[in-house]
Amino acid sequence: MPSSSSNADFLQQWRYALAPYNLGYKLKLASQLMYRDFLERLEPYGLTPFHYLVLCCLWEEDGLSTSGIADKLKQLGATLTGVVDRMEDRNLVYRERDRDDRRIVRIWLTEEGKRLMHVLPAIGAQTINKATDNVPEAEQEAVLKLLDRIVQNFL
Repeated sequence: MPSSSSNADFLQQWRYALAPYNLGYKLKLASQLMYRDFLERLEPYGLTPFHYLVLCCLWEEDGLSTSGIADKLKQLGATLTGVVDRMEDRNLVYRERDRDDRRIVRIWLTEEGKRLMHVLPAIGAQTINKATDNVPEAEQEAVLKLLDRIVQNFL
């Protein structure tokens, strides 16, 4: 049976790959903590962070197709369909078949969905500000660039 010191030596060489020290674990933890904070802030509006993401896409380009939103968010269509169903029930969006290609379903903002554009980004900023408190802007930009590169490695 190997000694605990040899186990420690062996594991030390893999420390970068072990939880809770590795990048994946720390990204997951940070994501979960930010998600929880943002979810609490959205609760009075009856929304989830995923609803917010869909709204952000539509605020930038109203009338996107379901697949267009899924592409922007790197999501599977089935997941998005249920979210859009609930958003439609809340009168935030409505669906309409494309005039030129009936196979395409476009998602449009309702007046309520448009109104939230003037409310929700400030709430999202509160979570981001909490997460980046005491983190210099240059470091924030460096982290965003690094995360973009990591994401690209998997696409």
